[in-house]
Amino acid sequence: MVQQVTQGIKISVKTRYDGSFIKHREVKHAFVYSITIENQSKDTVQLISRCWNIKDALNKPKVIQGEGVIGAKPILMPGEKHSYTSGCLLDSPMGAMSGHYNLVNFVTTKNFKVSIPLFNLSAPFSMN
Repeated sequence: MVQQVTQGIKISVKTRYDGSFIKHREVKHAFVYSITIENQSKDTVQLISRCWNIKDALNKPKVIQGEGVIGAKPILMPGEKHSYTSGCLLDSPMGAMSGHYNLVNFVTTKNFKVSIPLFNLSAPFSMN
């Protein structure tokens, strides 16, 4: 598990390899990541959007942006957590992801970024 705290918001990430399959005549490697966002600050915040940097050992890096996470824009009061699970497909059995969330602080009404720490994606067989 990797963890990082930015401006009182703790991000924890766990990953696992979910197997490979063929899609459009190409082998794809499926990875699952579970993220917990914990508000350790004294203010209520809301997650507005996300930006992912996805690195695949065989391809150019991709940037994925979008609103919320898994269709939600969670509001977190001090001490609250929000967890979700998602995934990505890579052409290679190895890669990595990082990025940031855009949040708004309800007390100051200011937007701020929270870093998502770099986490590796690797199939167990790729490390041999």
